[in-house]
Amino acid sequence: MDELEILKKDWKKSENTFDQVSETEIYGMLHKRSSSLVKWILIISILEFIVLNGFGFVIADKEMDNFEKLHPYLFIIENVNYLILLGFIFLFYKNYKSICVLNSSTKLIKDIIKTRKIVNYYIYWNVFISSFLGSFAFIDGFNASYRQANPNAEELSQTGFIIIFIFSMLFVVGIVFGFYKLLYGILLNRLNKNYKELQKMDF
Repeated sequence: MDELEILKKDWKKSENTFDQVSETEIYGMLHKRSSSLVKWILIISILEFIVLNGFGFVIADKEMDNFEKLHPYLFIIENVNYLILLGFIFLFYKNYKSICVLNSSTKLIKDIIKTRKIVNYYIYWNVFISSFLGSFAFIDGFNASYRQANPNAEELSQTGFIIIFIFSMLFVVGIVFGFYKLLYGILLNRLNKNYKELQKMDF
């Protein structure tokens, strides 16, 4: 049993004269835990941006150069993606600064709702962009292997290309979505628990 549960039980057992003090203590603990969770969301998103993009620069080779030459428009999409990810990180920072201020349970509830929405949008965007870019990389790799194994075979038809693209995109979506749900799901679940506890309280 954590400290919050102990405080809640004491609060219910206390006399009316001590209700406000106990409520304030519980709110303070929920506020502290919520700000800590949002801080970790910010930290993880920054580390994720640095590590994943840094990894991409480190492993840059001829194959990556050929990939960009084959799909020049994807290079533009990647740069736009960087800007969007930085925008999300900025929003996480703003939410963290906002949630750090001890105002009221109503304000904290609104900040938690806002944070949850932004994190979910962040996950959906990463799933979309990763699956989109990853599918092209997967298809290029498949084509290269296909030509190597069947040097005299014709190129894949447009229908074959579309089928492979859809299946590869679904495959990448499953992996990326699972990764982000695992990465941010625990923090969001704990934040949601704080949100429900705040809703139960009557200040």
